[in-house]
Amino acid sequence: MAVHDVTVSAAGTEHPAPAPPSPRRGRRTWRALEPLLWLGPATLLILTMVVWPVVEMIRTSLTRVSSTGQSQGFAGVRNYTDLFAEGDLPGVLLRTLVWVVGVVTVTILVSLGLAQLLNSRFPGRRLVRWALIVPWASSVLMTALIWRWMLNNFYGVFNRLLMDLGVLDAPVNWLAEPGPALAAMMGVAVFVSLPFTSFVLLAGLQSIPAEVYEAARVDGAGPVRGYLGITLPLLRPSLVVAAIINVINVFNSFPIIWAMTRGGPGFATDTTTTYLYKLAFDNQSVGESAAMAVVNFGLVLAVVLVYLRVVRGQEATE
Repeated sequence: MAVHDVTVSAAGTEHPAPAPPSPRRGRRTWRALEPLLWLGPATLLILTMVVWPVVEMIRTSLTRVSSTGQSQGFAGVRNYTDLFAEGDLPGVLLRTLVWVVGVVTVTILVSLGLAQLLNSRFPGRRLVRWALIVPWASSVLMTALIWRWMLNNFYGVFNRLLMDLGVLDAPVNWLAEPGPALAAMMGVAVFVSLPFTSFVLLAGLQSIPAEVYEAARVDGAGPVRGYLGITLPLLRPSLVVAAIINVINVFNSFPIIWAMTRGGPGFATDTTTTYLYKLAFDNQSVGESAAMAVVNFGLVLAVVLVYLRVVRGQEATE
């Protein structure tokens, strides 16, 4: 006869002893907790490198900070009211909008052509692809400094070339006037943004099946109709990724502007990124600079969310 473990209660009655934990239940618990080992480091990295700086940025924007960096207590919205009272802020915000929209739009349009070129077969295609990576692999700061040297009014090669061609009679200080300086910086920003955007769109083009184009040709679709009716709609996911990343990068671009003009003359070529730097280190207004950083962060989120909503709206109507 089989023997069973029993326990005796205080009343003298016998009860079966509790069964030992099942190994199968322990394995299920381990499997449920196992993803935490993989997600834990990434979560910790996001908390320390993204969430915590954002929280500190918001906290600083609500704090009164002395010129020496000492916290002097809660300031409420005083830093924000001081920021919006700055006479240069409207021009900075408008210039930032022109900067972002202009650079991203030109980058996307030029990259579409480059991606289409690199997707076709021609001798030396691999060499051209490698050459396109050079601006991306190079330091943005060094690229901006080289362009600043090229645009110098005394020894810049740009002036020298235009004078040799008879376009100019005398050297022009391109970075001394706000209009030409902003246009030059936007050109450099497009130059350094092209490689990444072109390769993202190239990857999108290569993912489109060739059978789709063959079916379109059978239906009588020409090159223009095929590009507008097939290529661009199927390229939309890549366009969304390229546009969003470019908006974020261009919005927060600092090295190009600082290396070429330092936002000058005065604040004439400043965007929100260089402006908040000047507020912190030139004006010694750390709290106001933090408020500008919060506004900048909110503007980036707003632009990205509006863009995504427009794209999703277009997809829903199709």
